[in-house]
Amino acid sequence: MRFPIYPALLVAFSLVAQTAPKIDASHLTLQQAIEISLKNNLQVQISSEVRDVTRAGVPIAEGTFDWTLGSGLTIQHARSAFDKSSTIGGPLVAGNSTSDARSWTVGLAKPVEWGGTFQLNYNPTYNTTEYNLAGTPVFNSATPPYTGFLSASYTQSLLRNFGRDATAVNLIVARYGSQASDYAFKLAVINQVVSTDAAYWDLVYAKLNLENKRVAQSLAQQQLKEDKLRVQVGTLAPLGLLQDEAAAAQAEQDIITAEAALYNAKDTLIRTIFPVPDRPDNLDTTDLPSLKPLDLDEPSAEKLALANRVELQSAKLDLLSKQALETAARNRILPQLDLSVAYNGSANNYNSLSPVNSDLTQGKNPGYSVGLQFSLPILNQTARGNQAVARANRRSSELSLHDLELGIVLQVRTALRNLDASAKGVVAAEKTRVFREQNLDAEKKKLDNGMSTSFLVLTALNDLNTSKGNELQARINYAKAGTILDQALGRLLQARHLEVK
Repeated sequence: MRFPIYPALLVAFSLVAQTAPKIDASHLTLQQAIEISLKNNLQVQISSEVRDVTRAGVPIAEGTFDWTLGSGLTIQHARSAFDKSSTIGGPLVAGNSTSDARSWTVGLAKPVEWGGTFQLNYNPTYNTTEYNLAGTPVFNSATPPYTGFLSASYTQSLLRNFGRDATAVNLIVARYGSQASDYAFKLAVINQVVSTDAAYWDLVYAKLNLENKRVAQSLAQQQLKEDKLRVQVGTLAPLGLLQDEAAAAQAEQDIITAEAALYNAKDTLIRTIFPVPDRPDNLDTTDLPSLKPLDLDEPSAEKLALANRVELQSAKLDLLSKQALETAARNRILPQLDLSVAYNGSANNYNSLSPVNSDLTQGKNPGYSVGLQFSLPILNQTARGNQAVARANRRSSELSLHDLELGIVLQVRTALRNLDASAKGVVAAEKTRVFREQNLDAEKKKLDNGMSTSFLVLTALNDLNTSKGNELQARINYAKAGTILDQALGRLLQARHLEVK
């Protein structure tokens, strides 16, 4: 089943790229109802916000591997007193020394996704000491005050915490979660389309059912009028009018029930597509269900559903996340073995900072180091327990995925059969209604010729009304079955010309 619908664009966050023109709710198509619903529905908006939150987990996880810039400045001033005597036993002379020191450190550090850590530090220093004897400056320290250090080091894990699968697992899982949130948002949109579609066709049914009931009332009243004439001319006993009166009263009661159902269906659709204070008081539908041949067999339908269903894609991402966590947990039971390499450069002492920097950049006084560090937890029960949990979660995700695949296949088969049965039901109901119309006409002619009774005419009229209701219900069921099939195949948004980004 397809309907003449216009293309619509569903854009993330705002759901619509441009402000849609105001739609006349008194003539509402199914496509218009869906567009309004997706724009206004609170659950879709909530799903959009949840998707934003999940997406934010990616930069949060990436932040683990950000560069870190550190800097520190230290200024020291110290004075100390002493007694100084000559080497030949001369008199003691009181004195003191004053020291000034300044040290500035700038460093860069970055964890690497492969399990390493890089550090770079630049450290120029200034140190000077002045000696005083009896309050008189005597001399400064002979060493020039400026010097500095430049160091770079890299530490790499070789066993535990080696590789992206171990150190970047949170980032990997966050990226899978971000993709899964897109599917979750798309699923919320699909569910809203299904709900809107069902509410729209329920209103169509209520509207057409009320029209049928009014036609039935008109026929019952016409039959009552004709039988009154028959009573006046003596061709019908007055007691025969009781059945006509009951039929007319029943028709009026059916109209009251149908009107209440129509108002309820309108309220349901309004609530579905206008969950905001600014909503119309009334609306009317324009689309009618129609039949279309089904050109899809079960194997093709199953293959299409397994390729398109967003629930399945989300479950596959969940399995990938569980596999990544299991890999990381397996890595953490390994011993710790770290390789470290370092460069340490120093400068000579100078009276200014510029030659210090020259020594450091030119590597005038280099120093190198290489080291290995090994550690092994004796039992490592925590890591082994976490590995068991991760393995069980991965296996559970695999089973859930397989169960979901089986469920999707069953849904597709059921939806195909229901649509086929609904189509056949429409044809059968239409034939029944035609035969009931012919039967009513025949009974009326027989009554006019004195070969039937008013009871048989009313029975034929009631059968016709029932067949009309059954035909209408069959057409509505077919329309809903078509939507359910598109949903089961994972092509509902394409069928409604909607695109989620």
